Amino acid sequence: MTEPDVRYQLLRPRQVVERRRACPVVYIPIGTLEWHGPHNPLGADTLQAEGLAILCAQRGGGLVFPPLYFGESRLEALMEANAADRAAIAEQMALPPENFTAARQPFSATEQAVNYHRLLLHILAEAESLGFELGVLVAGHYPLIDHARAAVLQFNQREFSKRHGMLAWAFVDYLLVGDRYPHAGDHAAGWETSHVMALHPETVDLTELPPEGEAPVGVGGHMDPRSATAQFGRETLDAAAQIAVKEVEHRLAHPERYRGHGNSLQEGLWR
Repeated sequence: MTEPDVRYQLLRPRQVVERRRACPVVYIPIGTLEWHGPHNPLGADTLQAEGLAILCAQRGGGLVFPPLYFGESRLEALMEANAADRAAIAEQMALPPENFTAARQPFSATEQAVNYHRLLLHILAEAESLGFELGVLVAGHYPLIDHARAAVLQFNQREFSKRHGMLAWAFVDYLLVGDRYPHAGDHAAGWETSHVMALHPETVDLTELPPEGEAPVGVGGHMDPRSATAQFGRETLDAAAQIAVKEVEHRLAHPERYRGHGNSLQEGLWR
């Protein structure tokens, strides 16, 4: 971590005020705790979101809120609950597959989705109360980009937001760089594994993968995880950060372009 730090929770009030006045954007990393193969940490999604958010703030200014690991659905879009090889994942985690069924949850799938939507709105409102002009949800767990975009649209359509309140935006790394990397994005394969190797190399152990030719449990994507490198991870994170910072700069300079019905999600207007 280079100095000065950009993580909100580690800074004193004067430091926060100085950085916020220089660039009034806050990045909010969101993710989950989920199986990412035998070789990656279970927090891989959120670690990637946090790392990318920190990189954006270091490159373009602003601050980074603490990452959100909890609150998303544990019944939908989750490897332990929905993957074709969920039984094998449960076995390797030494857990019964029934742990990830509706019978074990206090809320239905729909209730969990609504609860998470409300949580994101609450966090955006907190960011606004702390003086930021732009709040950016950075999704590490890919399915959360849909929840984040829905929250952004609703937040930006409040009467206060439509005139002078904080703007909100959401992004996920692989969608920003799809034109440069045709096979961007995966689950625990070469793309994500490279990111984690770049950000937290001590947490990745490629020797935990099965022999070449044998498919690892709960891993999917174009690039074999055995080919992952920290160098590729740094390259792709940097490419995503460059575009994200451009999006942020344009929103701060031209907020009126992103107000009004449906305008919140426009991207590429800076080009």
